[in-house]
Amino acid sequence: MKVGFIGLGIMGKPMSKNLLKKGHEVVVFDFNKAAVEEVVACGGVAVESSAEVAALCDQIITMVPNSPHVRAVVFGEKGIAETAKPGTTLIDMSSIDPVESQKIGAELEKLGVDMLDAPVSGGEPKAIDGTLSVMVGGKKETFEKYYDLLMCMAGSVTYVGELGAGNIAKLANQIVVAVNISAVAEALSFAKKCGADPELVYKAIRGGLAGSTVMDAKAPMMINHNFKPGFRIELHIKDLNNALNAAHAVSAPVPLTGQLMEMMQALKCDGAEKDDHSALLKYYEKIGNITI
Repeated sequence: MKVGFIGLGIMGKPMSKNLLKKGHEVVVFDFNKAAVEEVVACGGVAVESSAEVAALCDQIITMVPNSPHVRAVVFGEKGIAETAKPGTTLIDMSSIDPVESQKIGAELEKLGVDMLDAPVSGGEPKAIDGTLSVMVGGKKETFEKYYDLLMCMAGSVTYVGELGAGNIAKLANQIVVAVNISAVAEALSFAKKCGADPELVYKAIRGGLAGSTVMDAKAPMMINHNFKPGFRIELHIKDLNNALNAAHAVSAPVPLTGQLMEMMQALKCDGAEKDDHSALLKYYEKIGNITI
């Protein structure tokens, strides 16, 4: 299958490489020329704009930071809408506001272009090894058509509902992940403050009910003070902002999400926005006057 891929960042680059590994022809565009060259070295074909991608491909994946970036890629100058043919499908794998997904989809429908919102969870490690979790919204028949393509980059691909439902699921995921990381950081800080070894406490509780994928991924990073980003705090702030906006639009109470947003904003003020979200530990270290 000939696939267009727009957005070769920390996630998009390895995702596009996995499509190439599975035998697909991949046409790529990104403003980061070094990232483009890296994918081209793996067999990708480079073009100079999103419009060129759409002119060559009937199925296009976008993986960009947020709602305005998706809209710019689709409807901006030299965007997808300029050259997309009726029957084209856009699979937006960015994590954006679900309301904006629905608006973009409605505008594309007038051009005869179908759309899925298919955000991912798993961060850079799972993007690299092709085991991402993908949450998909859109027409069921379109989902079924592209299920195998999405599985080239994923360990699981789940249909959630109509367009926008994928991003609703992703925001729910991000709420759970943020609260879980914070709980791990709080527990390790508590252990340290009480005089116990945080690493031994982690080993003691990871096999019980407190254990989780988040704990096993993030507790060792906290213990080793390794905050190399798999998923940056600034991106989690973006997701929580979208979650808060979506929640407020339907009067859904999300008090823990609000608290986590303020904690992450405090870390941003301290210059830690480029750190992995496991750096929530730094918030506890600062207010508790400790170092794990």
